Amino acid sequence: MTDTVGDPYRQIQAGEKVKVTIVSPGAIGSALGRGYVEGGARVLACVVGRSQRTRAFAHGLELVDSLDDAVGAADIVLSVVPPGEAVAVAGAIGRSAAATGVTPLVADLNAIAPATVGRMAAALAGLDFVDGSISGPPPDRAPGRGRTRLYLSGPRAGEIAALAHPRLERRVLAGPVGAASALKMSTASLYKGLAALFLQATAAAQQAGVLDVMLDDLAPTFPDQVDGLGSWLALSASKAHRYVAEMREIAATQAAAGLPPELFEAMAVVWERVARSPLGALTPEQAGGMADAAAVIRALGLPAAGHPPEG
Repeated sequence: MTDTVGDPYRQIQAGEKVKVTIVSPGAIGSALGRGYVEGGARVLACVVGRSQRTRAFAHGLELVDSLDDAVGAADIVLSVVPPGEAVAVAGAIGRSAAATGVTPLVADLNAIAPATVGRMAAALAGLDFVDGSISGPPPDRAPGRGRTRLYLSGPRAGEIAALAHPRLERRVLAGPVGAASALKMSTASLYKGLAALFLQATAAAQQAGVLDVMLDDLAPTFPDQVDGLGSWLALSASKAHRYVAEMREIAATQAAAGLPPELFEAMAVVWERVARSPLGALTPEQAGGMADAAAVIRALGLPAAGHPPEG
């Protein structure tokens, strides 16, 4: 096998343009890529066969015709896909690297369990691998979106952290490959778990006719969540199809730690139901404009106040 790409760290130190491939350029992946372009990298992606929405997200990136073309030209490949697709995508990256005779550094930035990270590393067929996780919104220019952090672990994590990005905090964690994913599973269990709890609790309160009183009682403790409840729940619902697999990855992480996994297995069921609702069919862009919490809960297909489900 002939290695046709360079050492990313050496290239960065020498001021050379590093070639980064994003798989795949959705909302977060594309925002990462555009920031790396601003930082001086050449960023590639393939959107052949992808939705018009994904094609629109990929503006500002260099588009190529196939995954082989994208991987074959890359010094670094970043995997940013739904958690349920992570292992299969790793296998595809590994096959493209073998087919094109290159050995890029691959970083997985997905919401997966440490055990799944091990399966990904195996699927990459010997390519050097960095474990990563993203915390926060897509790192774009939109004001008020909050900070975005990239956590990295593994022997070559510093090479990913060295890539310049104007809107991304980079932190290399002590510990082996898997540490960054363990962190993601811990934080996501709270972020997405809290959203699932609010969905269930507010739905029950609305069905009983006490939603307004409930929110008034919760407001001092959860002011941000209550103030933006409608848009938060709608936006979460639009991502429910991703959260199902993420909850299962969290459950696996809990089980591996010797903790009961049933809580997050049940939350996966919550997100499955939400994914099948009308809100689950919306894009995040569509869902973000829904501010009426009661209307959002109704759109989940739940019974109205005073009308319990039949059966």
